[in-house]
Amino acid sequence: MVNWEAIDTVLLDMDGTLLDLRFDNTLWSSLLPQRYSQAKDLPLEHSQSHLFTHMDETRGKLEFYCLDYWAAFTGLDVVELHHELKDLITYRPSAEAFLLSLKARGKRSLLVTNAHRDSLDIKNAHADLTRHLDAAVSCHDYGCPKEDQRFWQQLQREPPFEPARTLLIDDNHQVLEAAKRFGIAHLITIVQPDSGKPPRDALEYPALHDFSDLLDHG
Repeated sequence: MVNWEAIDTVLLDMDGTLLDLRFDNTLWSSLLPQRYSQAKDLPLEHSQSHLFTHMDETRGKLEFYCLDYWAAFTGLDVVELHHELKDLITYRPSAEAFLLSLKARGKRSLLVTNAHRDSLDIKNAHADLTRHLDAAVSCHDYGCPKEDQRFWQQLQREPPFEPARTLLIDDNHQVLEAAKRFGIAHLITIVQPDSGKPPRDALEYPALHDFSDLLDHG
């Protein structure tokens, strides 16, 4: 799947790629609507409709990924909700072993995530992600999400990387499309970002079932 001789830099998404997306899906699709329903004294289905409609309206924008934005929109302590679900913060299969293998190969590795810094800090406290990586970048550092070309332009400046010799692994199709437009040559997606949901099919990019797919090659 990967010709490691052609790659110097590996860019890795966090949620749904290195970490199980079950945490985020449970928080945003289940826990947040429940707490919003209780706080506003609304039927759960009304709460779900209100929140999910607004999520669809902001999807792909910086606000969609911003905990401060959703705290203001809901009046809830969204950071505290993260702590309540901390036991769901887990690596996807063989992800940690893959990070260690990158060090052994001498590849530069960067976490590139749309997650808010508060979310990244909570997940890092439980999964100890960043010690395996050369750097960790949140889209909030740049003021634009990974779906936006401005993200990639800013990322390339510190320090520079060669898109033609860079691999991105990400479960988000829109992000992969943006990276492709920027010129990143090696793109891989994830078959099953959320362990609680069925594997995805009809994916447009080469796809990992788990990171052992890469450990077994090259």
